[in-house]
Amino acid sequence: MRLEQFDFDLPKDRIANRPAVPRDSARMLIVDEGLLDSYVARLPELFGTGDILVVNDTQVIPARLDGFRGSAKVQITLDAPVSGSEWRALAFPARKLRPGDDVTFPDGLAAKVISRGLRGEVLLDFHSPSSEIYAYLDVHGILPLPPYISRADGPDARDLSDYQTIYAKHVGAVAAPTAGLHFSSDLFERLHQKGVRVAKITLHVGIGTFRPVTTDNVLEHTMSEERGVVSAEVAEVINETKKNGGRVVAVGSTALRLLESASDKQGRLHAFKGVTSIFMTPGYKFTTADFLMTNFHLPKSTLFMLVAAFSGLERMKLAYAHAIKNGYRFYSFGDASLLKRTTQK
Repeated sequence: MRLEQFDFDLPKDRIANRPAVPRDSARMLIVDEGLLDSYVARLPELFGTGDILVVNDTQVIPARLDGFRGSAKVQITLDAPVSGSEWRALAFPARKLRPGDDVTFPDGLAAKVISRGLRGEVLLDFHSPSSEIYAYLDVHGILPLPPYISRADGPDARDLSDYQTIYAKHVGAVAAPTAGLHFSSDLFERLHQKGVRVAKITLHVGIGTFRPVTTDNVLEHTMSEERGVVSAEVAEVINETKKNGGRVVAVGSTALRLLESASDKQGRLHAFKGVTSIFMTPGYKFTTADFLMTNFHLPKSTLFMLVAAFSGLERMKLAYAHAIKNGYRFYSFGDASLLKRTTQK
């Protein structure tokens, strides 16, 4: 399976720099046997009693810090606490750092470089518990907007709310589960009135979500580990939904990845607490979700590979060509698509 199979021409002006206002006014392309132009606000017309939406309730942290190694500036994006006072992070430019180096930050925070890996990865020891680092980020951290969102003034105060779902609860992500950004309180209320249930699971999206695929054979690509939790109660609710003939809608690729990580080959969901590096490409056999609501993704990305696996590569190429031609907005702040899972043999 070659990387070029997942390429397509995406004009830069199709990448959204700001979200739709209100949130649920975003457009939504329904991809089934055909293509139907719609809006996120019309979701309650598509689902009803017995169906369930599965959302990712991770909360994005302002994970980027500007520091110094001596007099040299270095940008650090924290990914996840590893153990004790150590954190996995991404450094730019990483070539300035060596094991044993000290990196200093405003107001006296400092970290020692323990090791340096590939593609800018570093392991840092802050000599402070993670609770103190989270508190420090609340004051000094910068929201790590995806690199493809290009604004001259960078992140601003509006992004702190725009780049967070209204149901975000568990701190730990460095990127938002962006399909969830389309949901408003009003939309949830109208779904509730139709009898649609909502289940919450947690996958802390890591810095690996920004990494491009660099191998020509996509199966040689390695996904970064991300931390996830599915409670036993939620697993049982989803299992009962499927047993009773209800439809399971994964809101976002992160929700889908965690559902698949927590499911067995028969499609039964189990309680889960751990890490996953699941990588879904065409040929993958999905077991849990019937529908996937997701934004429009970039060429050659693992996310475009995921939607191609879920709904078929050729179908998704046609859908994306339609979206580009008809002015849909792409990426984190862009419009949505609602994909029906293809029949898998």
